[in-house]
Amino acid sequence: MAQAATQSAELRTVETSIPARMDRLPWSRWHWMVVIGLGTVWILDGLQVTIVGSIAGRLTEHGSGIRLTPAEIGLSGSAYIIGACAGALFFGNLADRIGRKKLFMITLLVFLGGSIATGLSFSVWWFMLCRIITGAGIGGEYSAIDELIPARVRGSVDLIINGSYWIGTAVGACLSVLLLDPSIFAKNVGWRVSFFLAAIFGVAILLVRRNVPESPRWMVIHGYDREAELLVADIEQQVISSTGLELDPPHRTLRIKQRRSIGILEIAKTVFALYPRRAVLCFSLFTGQAFLYNAIFFTYALVLTKFYNVGSGSVGWYILPFAAGNFLGPLLLGRLFDTLGRKPMIAGTYIASGVLLIVTAFLFKNGTLTAVTQTLAWCVIFFFASAGASAAYLTTSEVFPMETRALAIAFFYAFGTLIGGFGGPLLFGALIASGKPSDVFVGYLVGAALMIAAGLVEVALGVEAAGRELEDIAAPLSAQEAEEGETAEAADPLTVGGTTEGRRAIEHGAPVGPQVIQPGEVDREEYEHGGWRAPARQVKTGV
Repeated sequence: MAQAATQSAELRTVETSIPARMDRLPWSRWHWMVVIGLGTVWILDGLQVTIVGSIAGRLTEHGSGIRLTPAEIGLSGSAYIIGACAGALFFGNLADRIGRKKLFMITLLVFLGGSIATGLSFSVWWFMLCRIITGAGIGGEYSAIDELIPARVRGSVDLIINGSYWIGTAVGACLSVLLLDPSIFAKNVGWRVSFFLAAIFGVAILLVRRNVPESPRWMVIHGYDREAELLVADIEQQVISSTGLELDPPHRTLRIKQRRSIGILEIAKTVFALYPRRAVLCFSLFTGQAFLYNAIFFTYALVLTKFYNVGSGSVGWYILPFAAGNFLGPLLLGRLFDTLGRKPMIAGTYIASGVLLIVTAFLFKNGTLTAVTQTLAWCVIFFFASAGASAAYLTTSEVFPMETRALAIAFFYAFGTLIGGFGGPLLFGALIASGKPSDVFVGYLVGAALMIAAGLVEVALGVEAAGRELEDIAAPLSAQEAEEGETAEAADPLTVGGTTEGRRAIEHGAPVGPQVIQPGEVDREEYEHGGWRAPARQVKTGV
C-alpha cells in the first residue's frame, strides 16, 4: 500500500464481519494461490537445509574449495539457525507495522540474496556469514498465513504447508546425487550450483507471491477497513466464480478499535501476562521439535558417512525415504488434527516420536542397525515427529491475539530454536566427531526426553482450537479495547457478506451477528482451555 495511503488512514472504532466472512469461505482456487505464494517457501527451507546436510561430507573433503571440519559443519547449521531466529524476531516485529504482504516480499528477497552469496563462498567465515543471511530470510517467513485460511481446515492445511518442507528435502536429495557426482561436476562446483538452483526456485515463488493480497484482518485493525471490505468482496466473488457456490451470510461481527501498531512491550505483556499457560506450551513445543530436528538432520550425512561408511555422493539416496516419511506424516495425520482435535494429536505425535527415538538410540548404540535400517527407523520416528513439529507453528499462530501473532511466532521460534536448534547441531557435531556410538546415543536420549516432555506439557496446557475461529480462540486486542458504549461505524453495506442475502439483511436492518463479547465476561482459565466459544446467531434476511 502506498505511503500516502498509510499516512491518510483514519483510525476509528468500527464493526466488521470480515473475520467471519473469511472463515466461512469454501476452499477454492484463490486459496490454492495463497498456499503456493506463501506456503511453498517451506520447500525452499527444506531444500536449503538438505543441500547443506547432503554436501556436508563433500565440504570436508580436499578439493571442495572451502574445506570444513565436522565441527564447522555443525557450526554452519547453528549459524543458519541464529540467522533464522534473528530474522524471525526482526521481521516478526515489522509484520504488524508494515503488513504481511510487504513483509513476505522482503524476506524472500533476503533469502535469495543469501542463497546466491552462499554459492559464491570462498572461505569458511564467508560461508558462515551467508548462512546467517539466508536463515534470516527464512526466519522472517514464519509469520502466520492462518489469517487467510478457513477455520474448518486450518489445522490440516497448516500441517501440509509445513510438511512441504520435506518436498524441498526430497528435491535437494535428488539434486545432491547429481551435483555431487564428480563425473558431472567438479568437487568445488557442484555444491555451489545447488545454492544457485535454490535461488532460481525462489524467483519463481516471488512471481506468484506478487498476487497474494494483504491480510484483510490486518487492514481492518490498522485503519484500512474500507479497502479491506473491497478486498474481501473481490475474494468472495473469485470464490463464487471458481466454486459455483453461494456464500452463507457471516454469523458474527467484531467491534474493533483501530490502531497504527502495537509495541513490543505490549506484545510481551499480552503473551506472558494474559496468556502465561499458552506461553509455556508454545515454548515447550518449539524447544522439543527444534532440538530433535536440527540436531539430527543437520548432522544426518555425517552419521551415515562416519558410522556406516556411506559415500558423500550417495547420501541423497538415504535422505529420500527420510523425506518421504516426514511429508507423509502431516499429509496423512493432518486431517485428524481438525477432527480428533489438537490436544490428543499433538501430545500423541510428540510422545510417540520420543519413545521411538529411545528404542532407535539403543539399537544404534548396540551396533544392531545398518545404514538402511537406521534410515527406516528415522522414517518411522519422523512420520510422527513431523506432524507434531508442524503443529508447534500451528499452535502458536492460533492461540494469541491477531496483533501479536507474527511476533509471538517469531519469539517462540527464536528462543525455542536458540535453545534446541542452536545447541543441537553443536552438540551432535561434537558427539559425532568423537567417533563413539555411545556418545551419539546420549544426544539421541536428550532429544527424546525433550519431545516426551513437550508432549506432556500439551496434555496439561494444550488449547483445543480445532474448527474454531481465530477471534474465538484469542480475541484481538483492538476488540478488547473497544468500549461497550463507544459508537462503532458499520462496515460498507454493499460489500458485507458477499451475497445478495447479506446485503439485503443490512439494508433491512437485520442483525449481522451476535453481541460483541466484552472483556471480563469470560473466565480467563476456561477461555485458555477452549471451554468457551462465542455464541453464533443466524442472520435473518428480513425479506
